[in-house]
Formats: sequence, structure tokens, C-alpha cells
Amino acid sequence: MAPYTGIPLSPAELSYLHTSLSQHPPIRPDARSPTAFRPLIAETDILPAANGSARICFADGTEAIVGVKAEVEKTPSASSHSINSHSINGEVADEGVRGLGSGGVRDVEDDGMDVDGGEDGKQSSKGRDEWLEVAIDIPGMRDDDALPVFLSAMLTEALLADGALKDKLYINTRFHWRLYIDILLLSLPLSYPLPLLSLTTHLALLATRLPALVSEKDEDPLFNDDWEASTHLYPPTKDETARQKPPITLLVMSVGENILFDPSREELAVADAVVAISVTQSHTNTTGPDADADADADSPNPLHLIALRTIDPPSRLTAAGLPNSLNTSAGAGAGAASQSLSSVEVAVTREKDQGVSVWRPPRGGVKRAVLARMIKMVVQAGGVGEEVLGGLRGVEI
Repeated sequence: MAPYTGIPLSPAELSYLHTSLSQHPPIRPDARSPTAFRPLIAETDILPAANGSARICFADGTEAIVGVKAEVEKTPSASSHSINSHSINGEVADEGVRGLGSGGVRDVEDDGMDVDGGEDGKQSSKGRDEWLEVAIDIPGMRDDDALPVFLSAMLTEALLADGALKDKLYINTRFHWRLYIDILLLSLPLSYPLPLLSLTTHLALLATRLPALVSEKDEDPLFNDDWEASTHLYPPTKDETARQKPPITLLVMSVGENILFDPSREELAVADAVVAISVTQSHTNTTGPDADADADADSPNPLHLIALRTIDPPSRLTAAGLPNSLNTSAGAGAGAASQSLSSVEVAVTREKDQGVSVWRPPRGGVKRAVLARMIKMVVQAGGVGEEVLGGLRGVEI
């Protein structure tokens, strides 16, 4: 995780906060439950010149605006696309956004499927990864700084892993839509902004409309000029719970055995592990024999895990507390108390005191059992993922 803000907490405050979050149940600074999200204000269709837009403002004042713009482009032929994907020396060049396009790592891991054909009887995807472009603008940061680049890569990875979005950009064999997703943070983030950007992008894509296509087959695309006849990128249905929707990415942290959702800046300062979990509904073409293992079979609209990222928490950057061996007040107290102890007990006490400090930055990764619980709490029927989607349903178009 790139440093996005300072951590103005002393080692004693960090230790106190870590102890509070480690209790059962945990005591959060803002008195939220472990799965509760911070209050937010959301609205859509705020940019009249965009195909889709949305705005979300968290209670702490962090605000994001997302605009979606679509343009028609001519699709290169399959032969020229194959030639352009190789460099002069014969090495395959990564295409698409940040190396996630055809010829990149994703296609190698996608069950042997490529862009132009399928294997083992599986239907290949019509869309290409490079048709989607995500740009993030954060005040006071360059476009090539670590935080905007990493956030853009995670959001792009989730949108492309879904598979449904890039297929919606297909017009015919000669033309396609190129989708530009521009994200603007109106102020420096007071917490890690990944959930804010993901939820705002989710609403903006749901509100995105494309002109209705009038031409047929492989003709040059001709669209209806009437905007009222335009179609949604994700068409609404009578049953909103069964509506096809873009994925969402949630930020989850652990402190000991406790799991907390939507962590604040202070909570991230003492996190043992931080994980970004991207999920989508089961409407998409999920691949793999274990695709249904992440969802409850009894749920009418289960969620599936499509992307998982571990994030280096800022708690690792905190300074360790002063050891008791260097603490004069603790040393005086230990010497006075040692007068009534035997020599062996005094030696053991001093040995323990030399390694004890008020606060130690966490080291190591997340346990497998804790990671499995995180995923289950998000994807299970009635879990946090469905709760978040249900909360956003009130502002959907």
C-alpha cells in the first residue's frame, strides 16, 4: 500500500487501539459493528455530457466523482491484432490497460482461452481488455505516482475479470465501443480510497447509457439520435435483485482473529492484514470447476469471487515503541521490585523486560483460516456483499 497520509498516533495510542480491536467483540473508534460501513451520500447522472456518472461522499468528507465516456472505434482485424501483439524480436508484448490485455498474464491463466478462439468447446470472449481504460486523478499526486497507478490496476482487474463488461462493448466484427472511466477525488483521501472508488464506479456504470444501434450485422454502425431510446450498459429488470451488475471491491482487514470491514485511517494503522476482495453476481460466465464453491447454492442470486489482492497495511510503517530496557522509569520500578525476588527471578524478569515494548509493527501475512472467513463473509448468501449491493440499490437507475 502506498503511503497516502501520515499516522499521527503515538506507540501507546497504537497499542491501545490494537487492544480494543482485538477484543471480542471488537471496540471500533466510531462504535461501528465489525461489518458496518461508514455513512455515505450517493447520486447518479450528475455530469450531463457523460454517458454515465456518479458521486459518493463519505461521512469523513472524502468525495469521489466518476464519469464514463464511450466512443466508437474500428476494431483491428484478427491477423493485424496478432501481428501487433508481437515485437520485432518475437516476444509477446502486453496489450490493454497496464498489461492486462490479450497476450498478457490474464489470458494465460484464463483456462486456456484466447481472444480469437476457444478451447475444449468453451465460447471465446467477443470483447478485448484494451477497450476499457481507467484513469484516476488525486489532488497533489501525479498520474504515475504509486497510489493512483495501483488503484487503477485493481479496479481494472476487477472489471475485466468479470468478463461481462468488455463483451458489452462489442458492436460487430468491425467496430466496438471504447469505454473511458475517469475518476476524480475532490480532496486528499482520509482513508484508503479503494472502496469509495469502486462503489462510485459501480453506480456510474449502472447509470451508463449507450445510443441504440440501428444498423445490422457488420455494417458501419448507425445509431438512433433520440437519447430517450438509448439503452443501459447494464439494463434494468423488473426484479432488481436479478439485475446484471458490475463488480464491487471491498476492503477488509484483520486484527488478530477479528475481521473488520471498511476500515478507517486509524484502524488501518494497527491492521495485521488488509485484503481487497472483488465479487460479482452469478449472472456472468464464470469459469472453472470450482466456480460455485464460493457461493451459497440456496441463494437465488449468489456472489462469486473474481479477484483477490493482499495489500501491505500502513501499520508496517509505524515506529516501534521504546523497549522497557531503555525506559528509565520502568527500570527504576523493576529494580525496586527486584529486591524481594530471588536472583533467578530477577534474571527472568530482566530478560522479559528487554524484549517488551509498548507497540510492535505487525509482521507476516494473513492466516489461511482468516482469509477464508473474509471471503465467506463477503460472498455468502445474506453476507456483506449482498448487504452493500442492497444499500446501493436505492440510488440505481
